[in-house]
Amino acid sequence: MRFRLRHLSVAILGSLGCTAAAERASQHSTTNTKAPDTVAAGTVAAGTVVADSLPAPSAVRALYVNRWASQSRKRMAKLIATADSTEINALVIDMKDEFGLNYATKNSEFAKNAGTASKISNVTALIDTLKAHKILPIARIVVFKDSVTARVHPDWTIRKSDNSIWRDKKGIAWVNPYHRELWDYNIGVAEELVKLGFGEIQFDYIRFPEPYPSLPKQVFPDSKDLPKPAALAEYLKHAKTRLNKLGVRSTADIFGLVTTVGGALEVGQDWEKISPVVDVVLPMVYPSHYPRGSLGVPYPNADPYKIIHIAISRARERDKKLGISEAEHIRPWLQAFTLGKPEYGAEQLREQKRAVYESGYDGWVMWNPGSIYDVYLPALEKTLQSRKKP
Repeated sequence: MRFRLRHLSVAILGSLGCTAAAERASQHSTTNTKAPDTVAAGTVAAGTVVADSLPAPSAVRALYVNRWASQSRKRMAKLIATADSTEINALVIDMKDEFGLNYATKNSEFAKNAGTASKISNVTALIDTLKAHKILPIARIVVFKDSVTARVHPDWTIRKSDNSIWRDKKGIAWVNPYHRELWDYNIGVAEELVKLGFGEIQFDYIRFPEPYPSLPKQVFPDSKDLPKPAALAEYLKHAKTRLNKLGVRSTADIFGLVTTVGGALEVGQDWEKISPVVDVVLPMVYPSHYPRGSLGVPYPNADPYKIIHIAISRARERDKKLGISEAEHIRPWLQAFTLGKPEYGAEQLREQKRAVYESGYDGWVMWNPGSIYDVYLPALEKTLQSRKKP
């Protein structure tokens, strides 16, 4: 079955999806039984070259840091101070987003796609600081919604029937998820970031753009009739193989709806295809993104516990059928922003964490699209456990 996303607003999927733009009340422990082909961060197979990486904590509890916040000494100092005194043990940092790269690459080919936006002035110093504070640096990489690469490599883009470049409702060109040079570019960026010291790679926008009927038909050169879900899975499997050899985990952000919908969404995301080919799946189970009545909940945004508990429990059940029982295999994105009523504060954040723990998992990442720390950190800090790290 193909699930249609058209009832969800473009604004939600575009600006808040952490495939965006997309996307625990008490410590709950689970047995850490690893999937057969999973490599934990900080470990290596014989004969591989590995970056000097801080081993991943048993349960990652992280905050999202966008490009602009990562370049602000004041904001980074606040985040580090929060992590020093609470259970926060990782930061997810935009290192490749819709504006291009957020660091100065040494690869001349990658540099062509770097974009003109400002970048972190000294990535090595930032990573060294985070590691000194025992904070795992996680690199977020936006993959297929990449207008910068689309401008530099128009031959890598999704096309229209007349072979001109296809654009979404905002006029943005997307790169073609079937294009293998594009795969190598994104995985190459990930490998470079690992060698700079990042301890985990998080791929975002692992999806196709929405095929709205008001827009021209999307044409995918090089598809060879491979279904969308299979193409995404093949990319992620390839990435995982290469990154595991460097001793780090390869993870992917997906829409929260994927955990409860049987089959693939129109954008190509399918739980049974994606879950086995990544070390960690990060479903974006923001309650505000679920339409009224979803999962039997009249007002999802007003009942964050129930929405997230159902969504993550279903994901756990589906993983079990796939033979995946790793304790950290599912790490949801939680809502640290307000979209509609009620306004989100400490109570809503606490209920989301409780839902994760009672679904059988310990890790999570808080998402605020603007990384507006002075607004959401005070509420978040009221819900955080003290410095004792999981």
